[in-house]
Amino acid sequence: MAAPDPVALTRDLVRCPSVTPADAGCFAILEKVLVAMGFSCRRLRFGEGEKAVENLYARLGGKDPLLAFAGHVDVVPAGDPDAWSVDPFAAVIRDGRLFGRGAADMKSGIAAFLAAVGRFLERHGDPPGSIALLITADEEGEAVNGTRRLLECLVAEGERFAACLVGEPTSVEEVGDLAKIGRRGSLTCRLTVRGRSGHVAYPQRADNAAHRLVAMLHALIADPLDPGSAHFEPSSLQITTIDIGNPAANVIPGRAEAVFNIRFNDRHDRRGLERLVRDRLDACGGRYELECRCSGEAFLTPPGPLSEILGAAVAEVRGRPPRLDTSGGTSDARFVRRYCPVIELGIVGRTMHQADEAVEVADIETLTRIYLAFLERFFQRWA
Repeated sequence: MAAPDPVALTRDLVRCPSVTPADAGCFAILEKVLVAMGFSCRRLRFGEGEKAVENLYARLGGKDPLLAFAGHVDVVPAGDPDAWSVDPFAAVIRDGRLFGRGAADMKSGIAAFLAAVGRFLERHGDPPGSIALLITADEEGEAVNGTRRLLECLVAEGERFAACLVGEPTSVEEVGDLAKIGRRGSLTCRLTVRGRSGHVAYPQRADNAAHRLVAMLHALIADPLDPGSAHFEPSSLQITTIDIGNPAANVIPGRAEAVFNIRFNDRHDRRGLERLVRDRLDACGGRYELECRCSGEAFLTPPGPLSEILGAAVAEVRGRPPRLDTSGGTSDARFVRRYCPVIELGIVGRTMHQADEAVEVADIETLTRIYLAFLERFFQRWA
């Protein structure tokens, strides 16, 4: 089979309204292309009922090293259709740009990698190692039954990955200008402060929970959590909501809540960071409850062979290597990093999750060339 056209494949995928956790036909499209290129494909379903998620695992070759590509076909909802200038699932090409939900995040990345593999096979025949694709429909949602469960299952079966490239849209101004070698952790906390309600005219008979909450929030944000580290910016604590729930202007509230999120660097882990938060809250006095949920720890793939290979591939195509960075939100790389070195590089993501999400058609071809150069250099060096 000839290598697939990455633009045409992107359009086919965008036309599938695969809002999390539905693949909406994306897997069938990918399987047809992959099987024609010689891959074996498996669908693995995890979870029950509405939380059930289907995942696709494709593998070519039976030798080490095993290079994985990770990505997701699920997308966030398109939102208000009136905010779009085109049908969000029509994959319209206009003025050199391909519009559609998921065009940037990250269906073009998957299409570019499949096209790169096809060109690699046309040029070199079977790879000296193996290539695998880890594709989920549960990245934009809870990310419980997607890549994490898929990897757990595959590793339990004996798969051993040498390295992984995640095709998230990391580029900022032009394709290949930024690659991610790590991600910050994310800790979300719900703080509930207890006081005693009363009449505003008699504050001595009450204990204002709102006042205590304000003092506690000030204690959390008054001093930086850290100065940053070698590869990470300083950790950031952002208050996202404050809820008193008091409809009366003459009543002192006895309960107040706030939610805040901390994006933390590799100076912290979940346990240490929660202790730091509790220490600052305890110093304020008063009764409170704190519920914390960590969606991922901070991690880093130190600059080394994998980033050197990708850097050289990008330099071959665009004349200079990417900047290595750890900014932004979380991604499924946080699950991959438990099993092998991982790096992320994809298309320009300026419009992801927005109305009129779009990518430059020429950028899809550029990304395909970068992925092809990466495949060639990986197997030259790793095999």
